[in-house]
Amino acid sequence: MTGGNESCTAGPTSMSYLTCLTYILEEWTGLEDIGDYLSYAFYILWLLFPLVVVFVLPGVIVILFYISILWLHIYQRKNEIKEAYSHDAWIGAREVLATLWDGHGRIWHGYELHGVENIPQGPGLVVFYHGATPVDYIYFSARLHIMKRRRCRVVADHFVFRLPGFKILLEVFGVIHGPKEACVRTLENGHLLAIAPGGVREALFSDEMYTILWSDRKGFAQVAIDAKVPIIPMFTQNVREGFRTLGGIKILRSLYERIRLPVVPLYGGFPVKLRTFIGEPIPYEPNMTAEELAAKTKAAVQALIEKHQKIPGNIFRALMERFQTKKKED
Repeated sequence: MTGGNESCTAGPTSMSYLTCLTYILEEWTGLEDIGDYLSYAFYILWLLFPLVVVFVLPGVIVILFYISILWLHIYQRKNEIKEAYSHDAWIGAREVLATLWDGHGRIWHGYELHGVENIPQGPGLVVFYHGATPVDYIYFSARLHIMKRRRCRVVADHFVFRLPGFKILLEVFGVIHGPKEACVRTLENGHLLAIAPGGVREALFSDEMYTILWSDRKGFAQVAIDAKVPIIPMFTQNVREGFRTLGGIKILRSLYERIRLPVVPLYGGFPVKLRTFIGEPIPYEPNMTAEELAAKTKAAVQALIEKHQKIPGNIFRALMERFQTKKKED
């Protein structure tokens, strides 16, 4: 090795590092013209780099999740006596994580929250359109915590509770799976609760047309009726441009319907502009049926989409909105 390195620097003109590397590899392997192979390899790497990036960037969100989980474990160990916050040992941890996620939203997406005044002082059911990932909801809950010091519980699909290491994160942030009785009880206790009726199916198989995929689901409406609380519609602009899925592949749709697990790959993590809009509450009406309330809620979410989202969604346009100096009107 020493002899090879010395030969690289010998003579009046030193070789470049790539030329030196080529020279050493040729000596080691005994192969000629290995530089041509290296040049081809670098060309392929350059050609595939954009494709690699769009599948690697979603991993950043996963990393942030596990950083959050690690922080919670550290915090738990440091606060076992619970002297600082005798009524709730997790207040400090929630503050830190809200700051972490809100910071990520501000830097990466220029995240904005509009219509927060539409959230009632008491309990309410927040109903939102589900993007390919729930990252917009995370930004919303973090900003709400910072602005109003309010927590919003959320209903998640059963597979989330099977993710390794996520138990502590779900418990601290009040993520529940249901059933209906648990949702009603959460609202009756005076909390905000969020739910995306489209769930994983809407996350995976809706697209840049922002089609609402709620089927005939009305359980969320019955929850609001039983708890006698208003429904607050919510939508995040460009949420489909930040992350997208390969849900258009029919075999993946068939596989999901069979096993009910999110097997559809997603890509993206693009730093598009994200704005969450909260619509006017739909008040509780004792004479309204669950079917009627579900239809009214769907129409309210659809109205937010039509008002604030250009259809079809476009990634480049959503990126350019980061440079707009004037905020879009509510």
